[in-house]
Amino acid sequence: MEISAQAANGPGRPIRRLRWWIGGLLFASTVVNYIDRQTLSNLAPFLKRDYGWTNTDYAYLVISFRVAYSVGQTLSGRLVDRLGTRRGLSISVVWYSTVSMLTALAGGFYSFAAFRFLLGLGESANWPAATKAVSEWFPKRERGLATALFDSGSSIGAAIAPYLVLAIYFRWGWRPAFIVPGLLGFAWLAAWRWLYHTPETHPRVSTEEREMILSDRREDEPEGGERPRPGWGQLLRFPQTWGTISARTLTDPVWFFVTDWFPIYLVAKGISIEEGLFAFWIPFIAADLGNFFGGWLSGHLIKRGWTVGAARKALVVFGGVGVTTLIPTIFTGNLLVIALLFGLATFSYASFTTIANVLPSDLFHSESVASVSGLSGTGAGLGTIVAFLLVGYVSDARAGEGTAAFDPIIVAAGLIPLAGMILVLLLVRNTRATEEGLVRRI
Repeated sequence: MEISAQAANGPGRPIRRLRWWIGGLLFASTVVNYIDRQTLSNLAPFLKRDYGWTNTDYAYLVISFRVAYSVGQTLSGRLVDRLGTRRGLSISVVWYSTVSMLTALAGGFYSFAAFRFLLGLGESANWPAATKAVSEWFPKRERGLATALFDSGSSIGAAIAPYLVLAIYFRWGWRPAFIVPGLLGFAWLAAWRWLYHTPETHPRVSTEEREMILSDRREDEPEGGERPRPGWGQLLRFPQTWGTISARTLTDPVWFFVTDWFPIYLVAKGISIEEGLFAFWIPFIAADLGNFFGGWLSGHLIKRGWTVGAARKALVVFGGVGVTTLIPTIFTGNLLVIALLFGLATFSYASFTTIANVLPSDLFHSESVASVSGLSGTGAGLGTIVAFLLVGYVSDARAGEGTAAFDPIIVAAGLIPLAGMILVLLLVRNTRATEEGLVRRI
């Protein structure tokens, strides 16, 4: 594998453990990404009142984001594989940060829907690009923890968003609340453009760290030269691809229900936004802890001699079973109990989703990682769209039942990840494609 002269003899002293600085940048990107997207959900109770929106109206606004985000992940994943991680993620952040700021110009349902669609299109590259960056910079034994690091930015961003967005709203109104998060993306972009290059070309990576990364990667290099990049059709013939898609399609809708509907769910339970504000952070901080738990434990099991497949699947089982702790919330109106049960569920979900996000880099070679990650993101987006249509319809249809309006939704959210768990166990396995070198052994 060729190493540029600039990388070998570049200016400046090497940055120690550079891969983890890059992991920190990926974390920061996800934080900013989530603050931007959470702005609407945190303002939803006020905007619903001001514009007279029903839950179904709000669901369609969320879905306008999800449609673009779903289609965009497959397209952006392929684009990132072609353009490279540095350029691909740069384009994404410029796009969605600009759209976030322009949302301040919205004047009603249709303009909000248009801006949400454009935001979803721009944000769709974050996970495919971050997954590809992890595959480029981290050895297999560290990918679970590195993925947990960037994925934890979603819970941190979602936890920060209410305090930032609502503070701006109560002082200056809702329009500035869209502008300020958009500015954060441009600040992040400057750091990204300065720091991120591949290990082969980076002028500040040490010789030891570069060799450690590249030696791990050489284990998967083909003997006969460069490996052809599989197309979408070929990728979709592998059961491993469908296992990866299932892992996110049947779990991400639960997370997005928490991020987009939790304030509305609390109001439906008779808890005001002001009263529930302190509890907003609990499910998100719990998810953050779950990310690191899943990433650390799977890596620890690999170091103890477990196969990569067994270590990953152990966390999938834990997560699939753990999300069922959502269900008991239908029996209580106590804010703290609800928040803690949601916290247990999001901790479990995050352990599962850390594995779901690392599976593309476990199973597929570098030239296909972002493409498979994008396909799984599209599956997750389509699952979320269907889920949100049902959430809006069911909650409005049961509005006359008071605090029980969301009960069937909560039960479904607690059970559906179990189906995702089963499909991962059945589909993520060694097959003929593994023997032919098209898919990695797990």
